Amino acid sequence: MRHDWSREEAQALYDAPFNDLLFKAHTIHRRYFEPNSVQCSRLLSIKTGGCAENCGYCSQSAHHSSGLKASKLMQVERVLSEARKAKEQGATRYCMGAAWRSPKNRDMETLCAMVEGVKEMGMETCMTLGMLSDDDVMQLKHAGLDYYNHNIDTSERYYDKVITTRTFADRLDTLSRVREAGIKVCCGGIVGMGEEPEDRVDMLLTLANLPEHPESVPINMLIPIPGTPMADAEKIDGINFVRTIALARIMMPQSFVRLSAGRTEMSDETQALCFFAGANSIFIGDTLLTTDNPGEDSDAVLFEKLGLKPLELKNGAGEQGDVQEP
Repeated sequence: MRHDWSREEAQALYDAPFNDLLFKAHTIHRRYFEPNSVQCSRLLSIKTGGCAENCGYCSQSAHHSSGLKASKLMQVERVLSEARKAKEQGATRYCMGAAWRSPKNRDMETLCAMVEGVKEMGMETCMTLGMLSDDDVMQLKHAGLDYYNHNIDTSERYYDKVITTRTFADRLDTLSRVREAGIKVCCGGIVGMGEEPEDRVDMLLTLANLPEHPESVPINMLIPIPGTPMADAEKIDGINFVRTIALARIMMPQSFVRLSAGRTEMSDETQALCFFAGANSIFIGDTLLTTDNPGEDSDAVLFEKLGLKPLELKNGAGEQGDVQEP
């Protein structure tokens, strides 16, 4: 796998004639993955609102007036009850998110119990808790956490237009700690926040040139939320969104590329193009953390139209084509 992409190469791919870009992306996708299988994850907000960060897109920030009330960390059994339902509905990975700048020491035992409980159900585990210390990482590692999600959100150039309470380097430091501990990395970003196409390219360039590619790369379409600084952001053009998916697939060919937030705003045709361009993971269920999601019924209809099937775990790993997930 390449880790030495130049921005000129990446930009040229993004700007290529659309059919050429899709053909290249789909050819690579088919080389490494079963092209009609989609990995299904479920996301639960285990602690909502009151976050000290000022991410301009987020309803959970204490800096914004989105009307969202802060909640305490969920009890372990409630989380596990929701996880059982998710497994029954076809989820093979369970993602748990807490609106924190970073977890407190007093919460780590509870978080680890959640990871252990979900693992016992036979699902992959993922958490997103903000920045982590070395001790936090090791506790989660010992609990058996499979993936840690920590998005870089956008390019380094555009980052301070989105967030000022932490730096781009802070994000990379947490990713490095997670990787060094042997936990798989889930890292992507959000498009449609007022950035330029070059920022989308640079965001993916940062990820593709890491020493190891993230095993999972979520690409989110901004859902503008009233009360946040990006409530009036102009929606990204669907073709440019598909270009972003395709570029992620080409530059990180063995990563799962997740079509994440914003699917409620996408037509079936746009989603179909994303799957063709290399997206092979989605969140199922009616909600994400605090926003709407298409839900199982809508996804079942779409999968039937497109001849897609949910990916099944085999020996703890997702089905792929010629090679195994790194």
